Parts: sequence; C-alpha cells; structure tokens
Amino acid sequence: MEYSHRYHAYPTDEVAERLEYHIDVHRQAYNYTRYEYEHVDADNIGSAYKHHYRLPDWKRDFPVFSEVNSKALQRTVTRFYQNLSNLSEKKQNGHKVGKLKWKSPTEYQSMTYSQSGFKLKNTSGRHATLELSKVGDIRIRYHRPIPDEADIKEVTIKKETTDEWFVSFGLETEDADIPEKPAVDSLNTSNSVGIDLGILNYIHTSDGKTVDWLDLEDDYERLRHEQRKLSRKEKGSNNYEKQRVEVAKVKRRIRRKVLDYQHKITTWLVKEYDAVFVEDLNVQSMLQDDGNARNKQDVAWRQFITLLEYKGDLYGTHVKQVEARGTTKECASCGVETAKPIWVREHSCPSCGFECDRDANASLNVLKRGFSELGLGWPESTPVETALPTDTHSVSAKRVVETGSLGA
Repeated sequence: MEYSHRYHAYPTDEVAERLEYHIDVHRQAYNYTRYEYEHVDADNIGSAYKHHYRLPDWKRDFPVFSEVNSKALQRTVTRFYQNLSNLSEKKQNGHKVGKLKWKSPTEYQSMTYSQSGFKLKNTSGRHATLELSKVGDIRIRYHRPIPDEADIKEVTIKKETTDEWFVSFGLETEDADIPEKPAVDSLNTSNSVGIDLGILNYIHTSDGKTVDWLDLEDDYERLRHEQRKLSRKEKGSNNYEKQRVEVAKVKRRIRRKVLDYQHKITTWLVKEYDAVFVEDLNVQSMLQDDGNARNKQDVAWRQFITLLEYKGDLYGTHVKQVEARGTTKECASCGVETAKPIWVREHSCPSCGFECDRDANASLNVLKRGFSELGLGWPESTPVETALPTDTHSVSAKRVVETGSLGA
C-alpha cells in the first residue's frame, strides 16, 4: 500500500536559496520536456521511459541540468507524463481539456527525489534531518515517526505560497501489514452504510446520522478583508509581497480546516462500519451549476471521497462508489422515480406511499446500489421501512472539530 507523511521543513537561508535554484532548474526541465513532446519525432519520445534516454544529451547541450540530481531530473520528466495521463483521463470522462501549459516560476514550486539521492537522519527526537543530494541538510519537524515496516520510495520538497517549506515522504508497506477487509458475504444493513453528500447537512447516512456543515464564514470574512488590503498595494512592491503572504495564510487556514474536518469524518466512518458506499459525483459539472459554487468547492467532495477510499484500505473497510444519478428521485421502497425541486426536503412516493426525509431516501438508495455493486442482493428480510431509523441523530460541526471523533 502506498501513502505519504508530510512534515514542516526549516532550511537555512543558504539551503533555501539552493532549493529555489534547483526547483527552477526542474521547472525548466519540465518545460523543455513539454517542448520536445510537441516538436521531436514521436519515435524518440512518447513515454517517460523513452524520454529519460534524452537526458544525457540535455546535460551536454545545457550544463545547468547537470547541477541537479539525476534521479530527480528523471522524476521531473515523469511528472510531465503523469500530468499528460491525468489530462487524457479527464478527456475520456467527458471533460473539456486543453494542453499542458508552460510553467512559470510561481506555478512550479516543488521537486521530487525518487529512489535515491536522499537520506533521513537523526530521527530519535522531535526534529530530524533530511539530506538531499546536491542541496544539503534540511531540518524537519518530526512530529510522527515513519513506521519501521514502511519503505521511503520518494521525497518531495515544496515551497508553499505562504513561503513555508514542507517535505512529503512517499511510503510503501507490504499488503500483509494492512488489515484484511471483511468477507463480502458478511455485509448486511447493520454493518454497512450509504452516504448521501447533502445540501442541508454535510453528510446523511442511511442509518439516520447527519453531520452539520463546517462554519467558515468568519474565515471568509477575514479573507475578504485581507484581499481588499492586497488590492490597494502596488503589485511587485515589498508591501504587496507581504500582504500576498497574509492572504495565502488565510487560504491555507481554510484548506486545513476543511481537510481536518474530512479526516475526522472519514476516520469515524471506516472505523464504525465494515462497508461504506458513497455517490460517485461529477464534481466539475456540479460547480458549474447555478447556486453557491463557493460552498460546494469548500466541501471538496472529491477530496472527501479520495480520503474515504484511502482510509478504507488503511483500516480494512470496503469503500465503494456508486452511480449518483437518480438517488434523490428514486423511491428507496419501490424504485419509482419522482422529480423533486431542490427546495422539497421530503420524499413522498405517489406509487407506494413511502415517506421519509429526502436525504435519508437518497442514502438508502446509495446503500442498495452499493450492495448491488458488490454482488449482494438487498436482504428480503429488511424492508426499507425497517432499515430506516425512526429518528435522526445529528452531530454538529463544532463537536467534530472539538472532540476529533464522531463516535465519542
């Protein structure tokens, strides 16, 4: 299994200057890879593996590329092809995509050492030292140890828009170290849950639990205030740069709050249930719809689903995405579809008479589709009316943030 650990880094001024120089060389290598991809005979390129063979010629023609670690340089070429693959995948999924763009210095702020060229030292205390080839030693805040059974496959050093440095270790562990997921035939409505990513609530579960939205209004008011101050500064001046960092810090605070919130919710879900089913959402099209796009983006639903899948593998829980279309309209009892405007919050089926909360109906449909995805039939002994709880238990966002556990 592959995952990562991230640490705050504190390079000296001299090392930080060297890091910035190396990152800019890698930016030039990325842009040159893009240039050759568009202008060199396809027989000589077309994949990262083939393109790596061109690097000796690069170093001969442009000595600057010899100043950085060779494995890191290969990883930069691979980065271009990974971005190209991601772009192709989005196109296949129906998104409108263009070409990969030339990277400016502000758009390229990281580099990755793969397989070699790095060494983690002095890990016995709260701080450790990362040695990077051709760069030097970097002090990191070692707030959590890397597991003994994990192998470090790559190291990424990044400068954030707040001018802070961070190091991420790409780790890999044997599958034997990961808990086994329960047998599929052991799943039922008592140990499985369907999740509706809601509108009135952040999530609504098929067993009657809801989690409130995270209140970020004060943070957004602060962001608007700092952005107004930035707009009054002369671009390129020292005061502008100082204020730009202040704006970046407020944005970082918002991102961290959302990510922390999602970590706590997803951890609770995978610990509480043997199987978690969630809607496969087309996030881009949702953001383009009318409505409060900013709030939708704050939710970061795609990030939430990615975290849920990662935690499922980590804790031995089945996590499955299901078709989202029609979960709100379809009656969980009889399957008849009934159109509902967004403001109608109750489901009332004109065919069978089944009534419940709109999001509860959707979450139950997600649960049923999840069973179907795993090849399980909906239990005949569990009619919809008894599968749904008689009341709903709501958890406030404040409680999630304060306690760090929804199960507490």
